[in-house]
Amino acid sequence: MTTCSGIDATTGSGTEITFNGDIESVRPSIARPSVWIAPGWVDIQVNGFAGVDYNSPATPHEEIARSIHVQYAAGMTRFYPTVITGSPDDMLAALKNLSRAKDTIAEGVAMDGFHVEGPHISPDEGPRGAHPKRWVRPPDIDEFRRWQDATGGRVRLVTIAPEWPQASRYIEAVVAQNVVVSIGHTGAEARHIADAVSAGATMSTHLGNGAHGVMRRHPNYIWEQLAEDRLRASFIVDGIHLPGSFLKVALRAKGVERAVLVTDASSPAGCAPGRYRLGEQDVDLTADNRVVLAGQERLAGSALKMDRGVENLMRLGELSLADAVRLATVNAARAGRVPGREQGLVAGDRADFVLFDFDAATKSIKVQATYVGGRKVWSL
Repeated sequence: MTTCSGIDATTGSGTEITFNGDIESVRPSIARPSVWIAPGWVDIQVNGFAGVDYNSPATPHEEIARSIHVQYAAGMTRFYPTVITGSPDDMLAALKNLSRAKDTIAEGVAMDGFHVEGPHISPDEGPRGAHPKRWVRPPDIDEFRRWQDATGGRVRLVTIAPEWPQASRYIEAVVAQNVVVSIGHTGAEARHIADAVSAGATMSTHLGNGAHGVMRRHPNYIWEQLAEDRLRASFIVDGIHLPGSFLKVALRAKGVERAVLVTDASSPAGCAPGRYRLGEQDVDLTADNRVVLAGQERLAGSALKMDRGVENLMRLGELSLADAVRLATVNAARAGRVPGREQGLVAGDRADFVLFDFDAATKSIKVQATYVGGRKVWSL
């Protein structure tokens, strides 16, 4: 049995936590600790990190392990490696590679499931984002079954554009397998979004991005998703993908309880500016920290780390520390159905923690230690 103390980021009170793999007890701390404690960050959309591309079937497992360790340093404890639109063979092979890595590396415990973002998205410029157009294709439940067969059922989240004629039937079939369906990379009309929600979709993927540069004032698919209370929404809060004004309005519309922080990090995250890979495409990390398709201005994921995302929620979204932490932890776990992480610092949840220093004046976080399943996996 191990004990850890800190100022609970969600309450501001001194807390002492006793744990093994799970939290055994939580009680007030006798002395006020100097370090803050929160549930470890949960990121349900990560395309790559530290120069490592999760979309490549050839990515070595030791490189995946290294990329996870770099994320531990930012307080991440559970995440969904995310495979984007590609050829059927490449997507399947990438998922197989990730699944084998989960089974063979110690850091695989952090890969709590997989997110497949595409290929059943809009082929249109704007909504398609950086996904290669030649591989966009209609929803295919047989393809979904191949993903699950290849990974032992580890695909936990699928992003789809609901305007495809087959979308509702596909969503119903996927949701029946206890998999979360999220709306994203879409040009959908209101009726498509309503049908998708009725079929079981429960989330919007990086709302405000993967969209046309110019659209109708109203109605449009961003307003429709913001107004739909049955949809949670994830947001890339790097100060690049979304302006603070949209973020504040979106958070007010969804409410803190239905908003989720994601990084949408791709392989350049945590690296120096230069050229990297995202699936079959080259991407550039620019000097101002944007990840773009090589030689273009089109964003291709982000270079965001979760600790910086929590800071940005406070600075750009004007959230409290408690609410920012909520978006990065229990909200993300509930949206992605990450088991054992949906309650927070309470007995019975997994012993995933992040210890950090917090400067309230500057809204700055400095991670001191990260625990996954009761084991310290990183410390300063």
